[in-house]
Amino acid sequence: MPTAPFLIGSASGFSGDRTDAAGPVVDTLIARGGPAALMYETLAERTLALAQLEREHHPQGGFDPQLDDLVGPVIERCLRHDIAIIGNFGAANPPGAAQRLHDLASAQGIPDARIAIVHGDDLSGPAYRDLLRECIGPQFDDLDVVSANAYLGAEAIADALRGGAQIVVAGRVADPSLAVGPAMAHFGWAADDWERLGRATMAGHLLECGTQVTGGYFADPGFKDVPDLHAVGFPIAEINADGSCVIGKADFTGGCVDPRTVKEQLLYEVHDPARYLTPDVVADISQARVVDLGNDRVALGGVTGHARPDRLKVNVCYRGGWLAEAEISYAGPRAEARARLAADVIIQRLGPDLPVRIDLIGAVSILGDDRGDMLRGAPHGSARDVRLRVACSQHDKRQAQRIVREVTALYTNGPAGGGGVRTTLKPRLNLISCFVPREAVRSGWNMLTPGSTA
Repeated sequence: MPTAPFLIGSASGFSGDRTDAAGPVVDTLIARGGPAALMYETLAERTLALAQLEREHHPQGGFDPQLDDLVGPVIERCLRHDIAIIGNFGAANPPGAAQRLHDLASAQGIPDARIAIVHGDDLSGPAYRDLLRECIGPQFDDLDVVSANAYLGAEAIADALRGGAQIVVAGRVADPSLAVGPAMAHFGWAADDWERLGRATMAGHLLECGTQVTGGYFADPGFKDVPDLHAVGFPIAEINADGSCVIGKADFTGGCVDPRTVKEQLLYEVHDPARYLTPDVVADISQARVVDLGNDRVALGGVTGHARPDRLKVNVCYRGGWLAEAEISYAGPRAEARARLAADVIIQRLGPDLPVRIDLIGAVSILGDDRGDMLRGAPHGSARDVRLRVACSQHDKRQAQRIVREVTALYTNGPAGGGGVRTTLKPRLNLISCFVPREAVRSGWNMLTPGSTA
């Protein structure tokens, strides 16, 4: 088993993240030498359903729309310096993403890049309907399903890298598995090496949200200051042979890595510190130790792991009607009173059968509630810059359109001085989750045959 640390850099924390993130990370990995990998995390719960909708309209699409900009600037350097690239940017179409990466590499003088595709997460086909109905219940038959994807683990990623892949394209895999897979392949860990897998999982957890561990989504001026946030660097984990890690960041970038940033990300989305469930392992951070090493480096120790769950989580996205939103602004003296009056006009015209959410942006909004209890209970103030937002979710598109029309009509039929109307009406995707037996999901990998997905 190798003994030198294995470096894994993060180049994306969500779909829509900065496309210039990878450059400094790759520069740092090359400068430090040694074995390394680069991971892209680009899937949120609904991102995959949106990608599936995109593929319905464009069969060649359905992968991350920023793929060219995310990977293109660094693919040649990664391939020439043996830096493996792993990403879930395949979304609803991993073969399509793999073919696109092949084309990008070929255009940069590397036509023979070995690109692997992880498959098996998509459970939306007829073969899985009985299984999903059994796990979700009779209501499944009433759902207009858009996508159903199981959270896969790191095994297929590791196997693909052991099989010679330089790039691994996945769809729905658990976020930390993007780091666990290359670490497994590099160190030769077994799939039931729970302690090491638990530690590597938490390293992946620290990387999965990009700059959230280097000062992004952390800064609070005067309370939690972050230097050069405009140039915040993406994180790099030094993973040891026992799975423990040191978290740092790309050289010559802004941001910071200290015990506070690491602890915030370590606890992010963790409900039970002793049982952080993933497809690979149940990680246990109840005895975790965070040690500041200085110079933007923090060591994480004390993590262990337990046997992985017998079932895999599945997210099922289905069409859920329409979401209508409409806004209008009121400014100057008595602006809040006019906005409240406008809201009252809307509520009375729509009647009790069409409930809406009302926000007064600038007075009561983010802390408000769908029923409007906080807004009704809040003393009428004297805000001079208020934007009224009206929203509702309806299965009937024509009912949803009434909200848009009524708010627009406030221009000439509402209180004085209303302006700046903006409206949107868009289909809504709802999400339901379930768990299926692990053995029911048939996953694996294959190497891309260029041109076979066109």
